[in-house]
Amino acid sequence: MTLEEIKQINIREYLQKLGINPIRSSDRYGMYYSPFREDKDASMKVDYNQNLWIDYGTGEGGSIIDLIIRINNVSLNEAITSLNQHDKTTIQQANSFSFHRNNISNKQEPVIAIRKIQALSNPALLEFLKERKIPIDIAMLHCEEVYYSVNDKPYFAVGFKNDTGGYALRNKYFKGCTSNDITFIKRNTDSCLLFEGFVDFLSYLTLKKDRVPEYDTVVLNSVNNLSKAKNTLSEYRTITAFLDNDDGGKRAIQGLRSFHKCVQDQSVHYANHKDLNDYLCSRFAPKQAIKKTPNRGRRM
Repeated sequence: MTLEEIKQINIREYLQKLGINPIRSSDRYGMYYSPFREDKDASMKVDYNQNLWIDYGTGEGGSIIDLIIRINNVSLNEAITSLNQHDKTTIQQANSFSFHRNNISNKQEPVIAIRKIQALSNPALLEFLKERKIPIDIAMLHCEEVYYSVNDKPYFAVGFKNDTGGYALRNKYFKGCTSNDITFIKRNTDSCLLFEGFVDFLSYLTLKKDRVPEYDTVVLNSVNNLSKAKNTLSEYRTITAFLDNDDGGKRAIQGLRSFHKCVQDQSVHYANHKDLNDYLCSRFAPKQAIKKTPNRGRRM
């Protein structure tokens, strides 16, 4: 797609696919919690007609490209590459479904079609895992290599299977899913570990130097799937949560505590980091050399 075609990708639809929905909405615009900072007032506005956004808390705004750069902390080229995976025709069709649901069948062809699944071996995906500091042997136990297409355009990603047979998908430029559901790993314990995404789950295993979790584990695959995990989580004596340090993670902790009396919020242990994987990466970050002030012959 050209740059102008990319800018016409519908911001509202794109955010919805990421599990980000407006707190207040009208026909003309929606107010969102800012997805890239702590925001208690839902101060990011998306203008549906102009397809532009503005964060009143920071004064930033612009097209969908500017938003992806800000959310994912990536370069312009990386944002364009990521958005190129979203075909313009697919987005327009999705918009048509949104506004004409009474006139069409509810059955829609999936946007992402799986073509092939195999063991992890693609050098680009192995490099992505290496960048995220995830050991390949741990990733290979829990993930697969998924080849899929969007409107007949081929792509590939690390896939993490969920309880309905779909996959959460990740590569360097893309984060999405073939179907949105939780992943439950049974270990027959009375305590349960809770993660927002599978990269954080793999990060936990890496930090613990374990290949499999010691406790029962729920990976939400999206913080919006918390309601789907409620019945499962309610049965445990303790929930140990490793959620993101953002508004979505904090709201999820509040939601957990509304139905469970023993929730251990582990995000305090990586409070200066976006999430558990960010903390893991920081542990392996090269230390900067300390600059020495030249000795100019003066004694202190």
